[in-house]
Amino acid sequence: MKKDKLRERVLVELEKLISLSCKNPNGSKKYEELHIALLKKYYNATNVTIDYHRHRIKMEVIEDDSLYDPKTVNTYLPTFYTNLLFNNLCKFLISCVEKDNKSIGFYTQLLNSFRKSNNRLEVV
Repeated sequence: MKKDKLRERVLVELEKLISLSCKNPNGSKKYEELHIALLKKYYNATNVTIDYHRHRIKMEVIEDDSLYDPKTVNTYLPTFYTNLLFNNLCKFLISCVEKDNKSIGFYTQLLNSFRKSNNRLEVV
């Protein structure tokens, strides 16, 4: 029961943060990093760039996940170039949010890092 509430809270907080970040995506480098982290997680991608003006996302998606080994340096992984267009960035990013346990843990770390960076900005 508590895990379900915690999971729901993380998802709600993440959606709020995504909505806030989409209001002015060019306003903060941290918001762009959030968007890129979500896309990298969902698509298992590298070299993600977002062109907010043209509503375009460019990235390289790893073809075969079984070849990726986090314990070694991966100098060559087969990837394919992808060029995505979006109408509404906020809806697109929210659709990339996964609800499995591994993803919830990733989103929790993302939210915590965002809170820490915001606290530092307020103090300075």
